[in-house]
Amino acid sequence: MSLRIQELGWRATPMGEISLRRRWDPAARTDVYEIKLDDEFLMSSLFVAVEVEVARIALAELRAAGPPPEGGYDVAVGGLGLGHTALTVLEDDAVRSLVVVEALQEVIDWHEEKLIPAGETLTADARCHLSQGDFFARAADPAEGLAGAEGPPSDTPGARFHAVVVDIDHSPRHLLNPAHAPFYEVEGTRRLAEHLRPGGVFTLWSNDPPDEDYLDVLRGVFTGVRAEVVSFPNPYQERPATNTVYVGSKPRD
Repeated sequence: MSLRIQELGWRATPMGEISLRRRWDPAARTDVYEIKLDDEFLMSSLFVAVEVEVARIALAELRAAGPPPEGGYDVAVGGLGLGHTALTVLEDDAVRSLVVVEALQEVIDWHEEKLIPAGETLTADARCHLSQGDFFARAADPAEGLAGAEGPPSDTPGARFHAVVVDIDHSPRHLLNPAHAPFYEVEGTRRLAEHLRPGGVFTLWSNDPPDEDYLDVLRGVFTGVRAEVVSFPNPYQERPATNTVYVGSKPRD
C-alpha cells in the first residue's frame, strides 16, 4: 500500500497546470495513477477498460477484413495518457509500428522516466515512437502526416496508417480545447481519412452515450460506421458505467 496521495510530477504548461499523482484507493484496494489538468481529471488507471477496447476494436476490425499485410500493421494513436491504449496495440504481434501523438511533453517525459507503469514497456519496444505534437493540427494536414517527421515504414510516398485510434477529448461535444471542434465535422473527418490506407480503420473513445449527429458525420466519410457501448465496473456505483467507441473504415476504392 502506498501513501494515500503522492504527487509524482507537476509542471506549468500553456494549457494549465498538469500533475501526475498516485493514490491508494480503499474502495478498489489498489494504487491508482491519475493525470490532472488544473482541477480536471484527464486519466485514471482505475478506469481503463475502454482505453483498451478502443485499440482492441480497431485491430479486430482490421483482422476481420483479411489477414495482416506483409510486414504488419502501422498504427497511430492520438493521446498517450497513462499508456493503456498504446500497450494494447503493442500486444498484437501483427503490429509493425506504432506512433503515439501526445500534446504534452510532460506526459511523454513521465513515461520515459518510468513514473507511469506503462512507460517501462512502451519505451523498451522498438516498434513504438512517442511523438510530441498537436494531433488535431496534424490530422488536419495530410501532407505533414500524423507522425510528423517520422512516419511508419512504407514503400509508398506519404505513408499512411492501417488504423488511427483516438483518445483525447471527453467526447465529440465535450472538448479539452474548442480548437479541436473542426476534427469532429465532415471536412475534418475527410482530412483524417486521408491519413488512412484504403480499408483502414478509425476508432474514437467517448465518455458520453452514442451521438447520432456525430455518427452521421462519420457515415459521410467512412463505411461500416457504428457506436459500441462498453460497460465496465465502477467501485463507486452500484451499477456498471458505460463509455462509447466509435468505429468506421475507409472505403477500399
